[in-house]
Order: sequence, then structure tokens, then C-alpha cells
Amino acid sequence: MEDGQISAKSIVEQLGISRERVGSIIYEDLDMRKLSAKWVPKCLNSDQKRQRCQSSEQLLEFFRRYPNDFLSRLVTMDETWLYHYDPDTKQQSMEWRHSGSPRPKKFRVQKSAGKFLASCFGDQGGILLIDYLPKGQTINAEYYSSLLV
Repeated sequence: MEDGQISAKSIVEQLGISRERVGSIIYEDLDMRKLSAKWVPKCLNSDQKRQRCQSSEQLLEFFRRYPNDFLSRLVTMDETWLYHYDPDTKQQSMEWRHSGSPRPKKFRVQKSAGKFLASCFGDQGGILLIDYLPKGQTINAEYYSSLLV
């Protein structure tokens, strides 16, 4: 119970009993299952929530003006940091839990060897542009304007 990530094989080796008996104890007697961790995004602060509401209201107004060709006129964009690291596999992050238990949560705790920012623009037809921010460059209105020319 102290180490939720211990493998059934390790239990077999430590206790010297059969794999079938270990499985029976874990699944039937203890009613436990091995669940993989669920990635949890960071929480938004009040300013970020307010900005999302304002953006949503602007999109609704845009839709009211152009209901028939809303999607054909809409270009979206997202940014994400891409990290250089090798995360645990799903198999490595699995833990034994009771069948009614919630999935374990996994937060990234180690810093990666490096990272870079990727910006992706798209419309209803698919991806229009993927841009990788050069090292030392700052994201600002001028930078985005240069991308959209």
C-alpha cells in the first residue's frame, strides 16, 4: 500500500507466491485496479477568465453579423510550449488504486533540457501556418503582424 507504482511481478518476487495468487489478492480481495495518471492543466486566474469571456462575447457578436459564413471568415490561433524531455510512459505512471478511487494526477516536476514556443494558425480548411518562435524573440503585436502578412 506504500508504493502504488509497484508492479505485480515485483510483488511476486518479493513474496514468493504465484502471479495468479497476487492477481487474485489485488483484484478480488483488495478490489484494486491499476490506473494511469491524468494530466491536469493549470488553473486560470480571474484576469484570464475575464479575457476568455470577452473573447467569447466578441465571437458571438461576429457570428450574429455573419451567421452564414461565420466559419469561413474565422481564423484561430493557439500557442504551446514544446519541451525537450522524455515523460514517463502511461505504463510507468500507473498505480494500484481501489476500483472506486479517482485517477491519480500527474504534474510535471522536472525542468526540461529546453523549450520553444510554437504558434499554430488555422481555419475551417485546416492548418494555415505553424511558426516556431526564434530563441530570444519576444511575442508582441509587431511579431504577429509580420506572420500574417
